[in-house]
Amino acid sequence: MKKFKFRSFRKKSGKLTAFSLRKSFPIKVKRIFIINGEKNFVRGDHAHKRCSQFVYPILGKIKIELISKIEKKTIILDHNRNEGYLLKPKTWCKIKFLTKNAILLVACDMEYQFSDYIEKYSDFLKIIKKSK
Repeated sequence: MKKFKFRSFRKKSGKLTAFSLRKSFPIKVKRIFIINGEKNFVRGDHAHKRCSQFVYPILGKIKIELISKIEKKTIILDHNRNEGYLLKPKTWCKIKFLTKNAILLVACDMEYQFSDYIEKYSDFLKIIKKSK
């Protein structure tokens, strides 16, 4: 997992944060989706075999619990910080929305493929154990 900080420009009318997909973005984006979460509900709770994902909070605060072969970490995403994180393949990700109407943007380097998902935590543990 790697953190990325983006510049934003604030005026009285609001804030603009720009992402250059050629210069500052950490992956070649093939798919983007947005997750709206109700406060205290959990989303994700899976890993991917080959897909990298970049997560960025559009609105609110979001807690993400990450487990990989090399680390176990909890991060708090806050839309006021202009920070996003790159999640590598074989990273278990559990998302919890901490504020009402939180919105998370996810950009992926692969198109959707159900076969890329690792949905059972026990299967995930076997896969990361094998990859030592």
